[in-house]
Amino acid sequence: MTVAVTGASGFVGGAVCRELARRGCAVHAYGRRAQIAPPHVGGAAYRSWDLTRAPLTEAPRVDAVVHCAGTVSDWGPAAEFFVTNLGGTRNALATFPGARFVHVSTASVYDPYRPTVMATEDEAPVRRYANAYGASKAAAERAVLAVADRPVVILRPHAVYGPGDTTLLPRLLSAVRGRRLILAGDGRQRVSLTSIGNLVRACVRATDARADEGVFNVTDAEPVALDDALRAILAERRVDARPAYVPARAAWPLASAVEGVHLLARRTEPPRLTRYAVGHLAVERTLDITAARSRLGYTPVSTSFRGAATW
Repeated sequence: MTVAVTGASGFVGGAVCRELARRGCAVHAYGRRAQIAPPHVGGAAYRSWDLTRAPLTEAPRVDAVVHCAGTVSDWGPAAEFFVTNLGGTRNALATFPGARFVHVSTASVYDPYRPTVMATEDEAPVRRYANAYGASKAAAERAVLAVADRPVVILRPHAVYGPGDTTLLPRLLSAVRGRRLILAGDGRQRVSLTSIGNLVRACVRATDARADEGVFNVTDAEPVALDDALRAILAERRVDARPAYVPARAAWPLASAVEGVHLLARRTEPPRLTRYAVGHLAVERTLDITAARSRLGYTPVSTSFRGAATW
């Protein structure tokens, strides 16, 4: 099987390339960086491509595409998110006409203003989002589902973690102040997490022409309590700190105020506290993965932070 992977220079895309190459697939890796170390993509052929600009010229014929490219952040100009997450998706679709298209989306397409309790795939997209990330990813999903010339699969992971993570774990550790990790909520809320291994497993299954089409939540085998997960990460990383919680009713207006100050100051770096972060940590965020198990043959393992000391 011949597979194209976008976003191959990143965390998820690189991991997908390595697994596909390990399985003997012919992999064409694409990323925005000019060059990438061959081991990052499992020795696959790598080509630099800024898919926000235009479809790729002289693209190879492939059986499937795993579209991992995108802007992942809870802060930034809305136009940049839509250019990458929506425009880039359209360009990827146009580059590989007819190929089975596996789109790596996000659980951020669910309603950020209320708890997500074992949500099923038909509960998203919604009409309102707390930031441009969720809105742009929802728009990209609609664009993928609108094509009629090929089979499409949309995967919705939540809070992807594991070796090579450059977003979730670093941000979590940056929130440690002294001996406290300060977060919104009370720690008892359940969350669905997605290890990079499980997400890669789902991507590989989705490229198989025998697998079903459609939209699928992709998480670890079962949800975990947020406080348990945080304590396990801190222990594995040997960080001498413990979680401390700010009630959501206090954290939400504080996050709004912090965002306002950032906008007035015209700062480019994301604020330490955002409404998006509060909305995803202070209440339950769990996903039902029944469809992925039954229709994709997805068999996830349980949440584990073993080895996190070296991530």
